[in-house]
Amino acid sequence: MADRLAALFAHFAVRAETFQAGPLCGVNSLEPQAGRGQLHLIRDGGVEVHNDGTPEPLRIAEPSLLLYPRPLAHRFVTDPSCGAQFVCAHMAFEGGAGHPIAAALPPWVCLPLAAVPSCAPVLGQLFAEAEASHCGRQLMLDRLFEVLLIWVLRELMSQGQVESGMLAGLSHPKLRGTLVALHEAPQRGWPLEELAAQAGMSRTVFANTFRDVVGCTPGVYLQRWRIGLAQMGLREGKALKHIAMDVGYGGEAALSRAFRAYTGQSPREWRKAERPG
Repeated sequence: MADRLAALFAHFAVRAETFQAGPLCGVNSLEPQAGRGQLHLIRDGGVEVHNDGTPEPLRIAEPSLLLYPRPLAHRFVTDPSCGAQFVCAHMAFEGGAGHPIAAALPPWVCLPLAAVPSCAPVLGQLFAEAEASHCGRQLMLDRLFEVLLIWVLRELMSQGQVESGMLAGLSHPKLRGTLVALHEAPQRGWPLEELAAQAGMSRTVFANTFRDVVGCTPGVYLQRWRIGLAQMGLREGKALKHIAMDVGYGGEAALSRAFRAYTGQSPREWRKAERPG
């Protein structure tokens, strides 16, 4: 089976920064930070979670994982004296809201640790590292959180917990190979017939299934992926002509037209806005 996550992480990195390992007592508020989400592990103790824009709090009474893939203000309310044991990390998704994984997930994901048994090895190592004071502790925790995110994505796909969008497509037994092919070779023309053949479907069935599961047509999906890659290239300072070649446009003019149609700006205007001053 093709690796469904390899191309995503190769082009769009995720970096963790651990910022809490210990008890949180009373009320603790976390403000949104541009381009960053959070991954919280609640090891022990009850927690009431208030998410911005949600009237009812989320009540957690067992060891759980709480993932915020995009910036969202939230507040933890725990016992003021005993609190609850947390290990937490900021998750910097390269490209911010444009990161395909961050964009594909719901505003938050809450999973009891007992529901993700395959994560037990990395969780055990992470908790052991959090309790110790070895040299390189921060680096180890950061890398373990990055590994944990991959485990979580595996679980979400294997359990079918993402109902639509890219991750739902990567969970689909026939569509996932097609999506991997698009991710790995965006420079190709990819006629609909060839994509349908990748999925082992007729042209019409494939087009309808793709739209129903992923939420857009294959052509729109490929354009989004190409423009996302072009934006990464612009952030890295690559020449426009090289970006155009890498992502499958015939030249700078073709890339600029597609880029403006998608973002409302030319590539140069977009790069200038991303790097003010």
